[in-house]
Amino acid sequence: MLTLKTVILECPDVRRLLSFYQALLGWPIAFDEGEFVRIECPETGMGIAFQLEEDYEPPVWPTERGRQQMMAHLDFGVSDLAELRAMADRALSLGATAAPTQYSDEDWLTLLDPAGHPFCLVIWG
Repeated sequence: MLTLKTVILECPDVRRLLSFYQALLGWPIAFDEGEFVRIECPETGMGIAFQLEEDYEPPVWPTERGRQQMMAHLDFGVSDLAELRAMADRALSLGATAAPTQYSDEDWLTLLDPAGHPFCLVIWG
């Protein structure tokens, strides 16, 4: 059986992005090789890794022709509107920014992490 274990985000500052996601999610470091660090959800084993890319260009959200496009984005589930707002406030206090364009009503919020990767907070019943 094939299982997805890790999503890897390239970035110009591994420690900054590690610090952001570790503080946001509370996941411990599972692997640290300096320029490649992986955190892992203790309950599921799913991980996010951060890999140094000195020539990293943050994607433009939403996509614009001729500009750096995102390859993927992360969706994090929350249980209700109160949790969505609390997690958004937490993410913003840790260095995320709200995406200038939002495509949904109150049950979906798009943010940008400190390296510019889009991620969404979604009420996922």
